[in-house]
Amino acid sequence: MSAEESGKISVETENIFPIIKKWLYSEKDIFLRELVSNASDAITKLKKISLSEEFEGGNDYKIDLNFDVDSRILSIEDNGVGMTTEEVKKYINQIAFSGATDFAKQYQNAENKAEIIGHFGLGFYSSFMVSKKVTIETKSYKKGQTAVLWSSESGTDFTISPIERETRGTKISLYLDSESGEYLDKWKLKELIKKYCDFLPVGIYVQGEKANREKPLWSEEPAKISQEEYKDFYSYLFPFSGESLFHIHLNVDYPFRLQGILYFPKLTHELEASKNGIKLFCNHVFVSDNASELIPQFLTILKGTIDIPDLPLNVSRSYLQNDPLVKKISNHIIKKVADRLIEDFKKDRTKYESNWNDISLFVKYGVLTDEKFYDAMKDHLIFKNSEGGYSTTSEYWEKNKEKNHNKIFYANETEMGSVYMELLKSQGLEALLVDSKIDSHLIQHLEMKNADWKFQRVDSEIADQVVDKDAPKDLVNEENKTESDRIQNLFQSSLPNEGVEIKVEALKSLEVPGVILLPEFMRRMSEMNSMLNREDMKNILKSHTLMVNSKSPLVKSALQAFEGVNSEKGKKLARVIYDLALLSAKVMDEKEVSEYTKRTTEFLQEIFSS
Repeated sequence: MSAEESGKISVETENIFPIIKKWLYSEKDIFLRELVSNASDAITKLKKISLSEEFEGGNDYKIDLNFDVDSRILSIEDNGVGMTTEEVKKYINQIAFSGATDFAKQYQNAENKAEIIGHFGLGFYSSFMVSKKVTIETKSYKKGQTAVLWSSESGTDFTISPIERETRGTKISLYLDSESGEYLDKWKLKELIKKYCDFLPVGIYVQGEKANREKPLWSEEPAKISQEEYKDFYSYLFPFSGESLFHIHLNVDYPFRLQGILYFPKLTHELEASKNGIKLFCNHVFVSDNASELIPQFLTILKGTIDIPDLPLNVSRSYLQNDPLVKKISNHIIKKVADRLIEDFKKDRTKYESNWNDISLFVKYGVLTDEKFYDAMKDHLIFKNSEGGYSTTSEYWEKNKEKNHNKIFYANETEMGSVYMELLKSQGLEALLVDSKIDSHLIQHLEMKNADWKFQRVDSEIADQVVDKDAPKDLVNEENKTESDRIQNLFQSSLPNEGVEIKVEALKSLEVPGVILLPEFMRRMSEMNSMLNREDMKNILKSHTLMVNSKSPLVKSALQAFEGVNSEKGKKLARVIYDLALLSAKVMDEKEVSEYTKRTTEFLQEIFSS
């Protein structure tokens, strides 16, 4: 090429630049990602060529970003393969602008801006999002090639001419428009490099200062990485997040390519489970903080990196939803997570249990929502138990099924000191402890999967084992009524008749005068639908049972007073027994507690003043 050439790009749609700027204005930072990624690709290509060819210029590879505030020029320069005149015509005039034409045809009247970027490969053309003029100075690594200058303003005209350039590589100069002065700032550029290009395997410099970390740890061989390096990398990615519990290193070449490191963070509360800490990369270039289509919802609490070279750089949500590769990757990640958890369970059960508070939420959610994850984890799902240790459901079942009469007793962890638990423990029975609103769903799921298992909440009915089957036979009086009949009559006469059913049993413990039993099904359904609130509890209390212990001395005293000269005293004592049972069941609100306190105070004053 000996002289300047000029021409017009052949496009059918006019004014494509304003259309692009209109739709992509809010995303215009990505022009830097695109241009720096192209520069890195040029260097990567030259590295591969260096394995079989010799060329001039050495191998001190780097990318330089420089700017001049006065002239409003920002340049991105690499020392990669460069381009010949014919390559400029092919890759810039034909490929880049044909993509722009396709975009303009499809999206000039589009309403859904969010889907546009994924359908259009911005590449070099993204430079016009911030520029009124763009020039390319490039020289091929091939010997004897002439350097080329390509220039175009915000239209479809271009010029190409030979220039003098000593070094191989490509320099793109952006003559920034009046709305893009923010890119003439060193800190802004370094911030964008850190966000998008931090892990490109080549040094990137802004005004001579190194701007990227360069080393993508996920691309290293796991066997060569120390635990300290994994910890440091986590701290670098997620500062102020503390230490992770453990990690999984993903490294797959077939049937798809996938690399990454996933960390299990410590959770301080359930709301953190909604945070998405997975950074999605494509060939070391940052793509998105949202990998929800790649990562199953139950694993979104994980933090880390996933690099998928076969995804387009400008990937859209719709692309991820419809790409069969994505489902394969998602299934692989689920399997790797399950494999790691099972390995920990088998190798170090104590450590597994110590981590359980932090990982239980996502494990339970995964068991509920993913069939393969359930199959893998069903025998490694653990609960705290009332004995102070941990049990899997299978372990608890095998240990207790005979003495529990094929029931799995469970209770909320806050009920460990409740009257219900005391009754169970007094008879050598144990319960699994639940501590999360997801557990009601989990229990329902486990019952569905295991036909023999029947979960029973400790406050839903009295276990047969705590009833004294050997108590003396209940004799009838002259009115043909048993003591149990008379106790029932006492309480029915004494309590507000609002959905309370009275049952009388002889319990093995003398210390418990009465307990409230709440309907299992209604309570479980309420907890599954939402956090159990005061209104839910009031609805449940519309149908509840007071189980009265006929062996209790306090109950016997109430009956004696009721049938003696002071029946009102017996009725008031029966009401106190009922109130105490409600209090133990933690179903009183503040107003009811206040009324109970007032009633009890008056009753005590009456007793001691008589």
